[in-house]
This record gives sequence, structure tokens and C-alpha cells, in this order.
Amino acid sequence: MDGQRAAAHVPVMCARIVELLTPPLQAHDSVYLDCTLGLGGHAEAILDACPHATLIGIDRDQHALGLAGERLARFGDRVQLYQARYDELPAVLAEAGRPRVQAILADLGLSSMQIDRRERGFAYSVDAPLDMRMDDTQALTAADLINQASVAELTGILRRFGEERFAERIARRIAAERAGEPFTTSARLVRVIEGAIPAAARATGGHPAKRTFQALRIAVNDELVALAGLLPAAIDALALRGRLAVLAYHSGEDRLVKNALRDAASDRAPRGLPTVPAELRAQLMLLTRGAERPGPDEVQLNPRAASARLRAGERIVEVAA
Repeated sequence: MDGQRAAAHVPVMCARIVELLTPPLQAHDSVYLDCTLGLGGHAEAILDACPHATLIGIDRDQHALGLAGERLARFGDRVQLYQARYDELPAVLAEAGRPRVQAILADLGLSSMQIDRRERGFAYSVDAPLDMRMDDTQALTAADLINQASVAELTGILRRFGEERFAERIARRIAAERAGEPFTTSARLVRVIEGAIPAAARATGGHPAKRTFQALRIAVNDELVALAGLLPAAIDALALRGRLAVLAYHSGEDRLVKNALRDAASDRAPRGLPTVPAELRAQLMLLTRGAERPGPDEVQLNPRAASARLRAGERIVEVAA
């Protein structure tokens, strides 16, 4: 069943990703680095479009890697897969013997498999263990965080990562409830969240637990810290004319991506210099004007694409030795 789901999975903004990333992958011995391989949908499309390219695929989720490996098996030795967090890409590229690559994709957030597999605990629509680990070998789970964090810590997590305006009310309600019995499953947490949010607010803005679950997932997996490490490493890993594309799904991710690409596409020399030294020139040229969004037809076909924001850039100066 998982294999069928992987094969049927439609990756977000796939045609646009292929359009952006394939030009530098037409050369022999070119390398495409997929930092968030997931079920392998983007990778499959790019390998089909670029017969001379090889894939280095990274994912922290060993289950996703297994399914992607099955999906991409027909490409044979054009595929190398690594279980790693995406900010570990310098070590992965060193192990692969490819310090520079021609194209990089980071499709942030959850894969369809992680959402759909009930036991992973990512979905608020079904009762499941409060897990939320992308890498199930790590120690910290969502239950640990909910049961151990202080009210102030929980409030900060819900505000920063979920932009939840009732963060303190929810955190206090969680603390009061766990004093009687620790949280172990999602249904009880959803009920507590719903009870903490005023009735008028529950009727608008989607499911009342959506922002809390997003915030807990980001905190459990340290996602924004990993993204802050990924972006400069990915830019450094691009060969001349290499391209980087990033799909973000919430404002915290997109803000980091926007700032990193903007800074890399700007000269760093002080104003007034008659010429800009080579080491201070812009490294990238932006390929997208602002953040591109999926069209209405794609969103209708795949509602999970609705919040996607795509940004991309191309390296325009030689990589420093």
C-alpha cells in the first residue's frame, strides 16, 4: 500500500521545478541534489528529464528513503541515497565525492506519507500517538515536549512556529490537563486545544489544532534551525550556473529562504566603492520574482499545495576554492 501511494504521489509545483532546475543538468556528469527526497516525485521527474544527471537524495526519514528507493530503482546507479538531516549536506557531498552540484531542491515540511501514516502522529484529524518525529531514531517526541515544557516554553513555541494568537491560553490549558495525566495521544490534545480557543475563533481559519500541531512538529524536529544551516551550505555547494530551488509552506520557513536568497543575490561591498571586489560580489541571480505560488488547478487537484511558496536562484560567480 505504501509503495502504491508513493507511485501515485503528485509532487508540488513539479512542472515549474523541472523547468527551473533542468537547464544545468543537461551536461554529462551533472548532479542533482534533493535535500528532502520524500517519496521521490520531484527526483523521478528530473531524472526522466535529464538523462545525463545523477541524483544524490537526502532524507532524515528512513521509511521515506525506502519507498523512494523503490520508486527510483529503474534509474539504477544514477541514484545515491543517504539518511541525513538536510543541513548535513556538506558531509553527504563529501562522502559522495561531489563537493559541487548543478542543481539543488529543498521541498520543506511534511511528505504525504508522513501525514497519511497514522502512527507517525502528525495529523490532528485522527487519534494517534503524539510522536511527530521525522527521524524515529531520535529521542524527543511531541509527547515529551508537551508533557515537559514549561508554560512559557510552550507559549513561545506556539507563537513562533505556529503564529497561534491563543498560544498562552492553549499552553496553560495543556499544563493544567497534564497535571492530572500526561498526554499520550492526539485526540485528547485536540480536545484541549479546542477548549482553549474561544468559540468565535474556532469557527474561522481552518481546524483549531492546525497551528499548534505545526508548531509542535517544527519544534520536535528542530526544522528552522536545520533550515538556517541548510541555506548557506546549499548556496556554497552550487557549481557555477548551478541552481537552487526551495519550496516553503509557512511564513517562518519562507522568511528564512527569502532573506538567504536576497542576501546572496546582493553585493556586500560598502557603498561608494568605485568597483566591487570579486569576493564581495553577489553570488546568486534570483530566478523567481518574489515567491511563486501554485495555480488554482493544482490546488484543486492537491489541496496540500495551497500554502506552497517557491523561490529559486542561480550561482553567477565561481565557487571560492
